[in-house]
Amino acid sequence: MHVDQKLREPIGATMTTELDLSIVVPVYNSAAMLDKLMARLTDTLSKLTEHYEIILVEDGSPDDSWAVIQAFRKTYGAHLVAVQLMRNYGQHNALMCGLGLARGEYVVTMDDDLQNPPEEIPRLLAQIKEQGLDLVYGCPSARSHAPWRNLGASVVWHFYRTVFKNPITPTPFRIMRQQLAHSVQFYDLNFTYLDGLLAWCTKRIGSIEVEHHVRQAGRSGYSVGKLIGLALNLYTNFSLIPLRIVSGLGFFAALTGFLTGAYYLFQYLASNIAVPGFASTVIAILVLGGVQLLALGIMGEYLGRLHLNVNRKPQYVVRQLDGLDRRSGDWA
Repeated sequence: MHVDQKLREPIGATMTTELDLSIVVPVYNSAAMLDKLMARLTDTLSKLTEHYEIILVEDGSPDDSWAVIQAFRKTYGAHLVAVQLMRNYGQHNALMCGLGLARGEYVVTMDDDLQNPPEEIPRLLAQIKEQGLDLVYGCPSARSHAPWRNLGASVVWHFYRTVFKNPITPTPFRIMRQQLAHSVQFYDLNFTYLDGLLAWCTKRIGSIEVEHHVRQAGRSGYSVGKLIGLALNLYTNFSLIPLRIVSGLGFFAALTGFLTGAYYLFQYLASNIAVPGFASTVIAILVLGGVQLLALGIMGEYLGRLHLNVNRKPQYVVRQLDGLDRRSGDWA
């Protein structure tokens, strides 16, 4: 079927815990890996319970991922929920779509590249049950990413720990209770950072060490620019730290200007200035001008995001949804 608006409100209003496990996987440019992913997922999940679902959210992929997903309907039947978005909205927005559809008591999110082994899901499930937590991250002991990717991820982790005062390392491999998965649906704006929303909703967060494998095929959809954008989403959506830094820089610039003025006043009285006014003018322009431009840039970032959200730029739009068997009979 075709859907021309988001499904957030009806889903949140009517869906209940009907299954034991939901697995949400954003799919982008990974047609070559989907067969292995589904085979390993179903093999692992069938040993835990028969009451599970796998939600594949095709995020505007340029390859034939959607055709591959639709072909899975014959093999995996009622265990598969297939969602196609209108365009590429980004991993975190695609996850928000999948979380809103999840019917399992526990919801797992993971990447589509098999770097997160599906065989680790039972350990995540055991950890969240035994510790009584709301959210558990699977943290790799060693990462199989390129050095630049690890560096960019480290910056995001540092920002996360600074903003939320939490030592946990957030990763795409998570398990959460359905209550938490649906609680973040209040956020229907753009510039989504899922880990920040989850940290807003609960403090009962833990982690467990898991394996991390080399990507099976293709290349990562995360570039340096996207990692920087993710860090900006974290800071500008969840913290006033950048604005406070600007305030601190303004105070420092004013103090520097005062001390510089005092220094050159002393030099003037001592007749040590060869060209009166030159040094003080240059210093004032460079210091104050630089701080002002930085302040305007940061405030402009906040205002720009506010503008786009006021204009209701959509978080995601669903083109087609197959396989969600709801008691109300709205979907087939």
